[in-house]
Amino acid sequence: MPDGADAVLDVKGLKTVFRTRGGEVHAVNSVSFHLRPGELLGVVGESGSGKSVTMMSLIGLLPSPPADVRAGEVLLKGVDILKSTPEELRAIRGARIGFVFQDPMTSLNPVFTVGNQIMEPLKRHMGLKGKAAEDRATELLELVGIPDARKRLKSYPHQFSGGMRQRVMIAIALACDPEVLIADEPTTALDVTIQAQILELVHELRRKLGMAIIWITHDLGVIAEIADRVMVMYGGQIVEQAPVRELFGNPHHPYTRALLKTIPKLGDERDERLQIIEGQPPILTAEPSACPFRARCAHAFDRCERENPLRRPIDGQPLGRGHDVACHWNPEGADA
Repeated sequence: MPDGADAVLDVKGLKTVFRTRGGEVHAVNSVSFHLRPGELLGVVGESGSGKSVTMMSLIGLLPSPPADVRAGEVLLKGVDILKSTPEELRAIRGARIGFVFQDPMTSLNPVFTVGNQIMEPLKRHMGLKGKAAEDRATELLELVGIPDARKRLKSYPHQFSGGMRQRVMIAIALACDPEVLIADEPTTALDVTIQAQILELVHELRRKLGMAIIWITHDLGVIAEIADRVMVMYGGQIVEQAPVRELFGNPHHPYTRALLKTIPKLGDERDERLQIIEGQPPILTAEPSACPFRARCAHAFDRCERENPLRRPIDGQPLGRGHDVACHWNPEGADA
């Protein structure tokens, strides 16, 4: 992976295990990636592929036990935050890395006003009090497009629509001007009209604030619209990574190709069935020693059963900088 000199976030060899009554589950397996300032990195894959667990591992949001981050480095501007104390991690989560969860109704506290919840990180991390905190909270609600912002500070979460609650969550995540914003499927529970509004909001916030964003989703259509670069995950590891146009135009991994075929296309015949990926993602009770996708892959051969492929560049760029893939099969005809 790159040395991280130009990265706001540089993740190296991250491994996370869950201890259960039935044994260990290896949820994240040697994940390495970087995030440049101002970049939007899309992270895609089926449920259970390791997307959310990877990102929650970065900033200590998983309960321990049962979660155990076994190995790796997470360098935020060159400092390994995995070595931080719990108090230091809380400061990082509030001030330097913002996190937007999938369901705002369960993330917002129903017994406190929206204003109280926005002002909490302002008081804790920026030392703002009284009118200064209220002014900043009003500014944040205006930034995310909520009308009558000062008046709405006194409203409770149930008094907002689903889309407006998600905007409030984004306002809270942006409160202390974080260097990185992680959004975990923030539009999944919203209808398509509200989803489009949230995506437009993200475009506008990137333009105004220039922050780096990690956008976790299973929706490749969303990724095509907003991402600079895409990371495809399967079995707790990265199987392909590329700039967004390159990934959509020249996918290499059989899993990426299968995902792209599941996207409905304009002009398709109405009676044409959507393609599906047969089978289920694996439950990894040991660190993978073979390709985790082999049981669902039409191109699997003997080597896939014996050896878990390492990521390799396919465009001449250094690993992590251009287009790379973790697969023994080569669509050009020769085995890797």
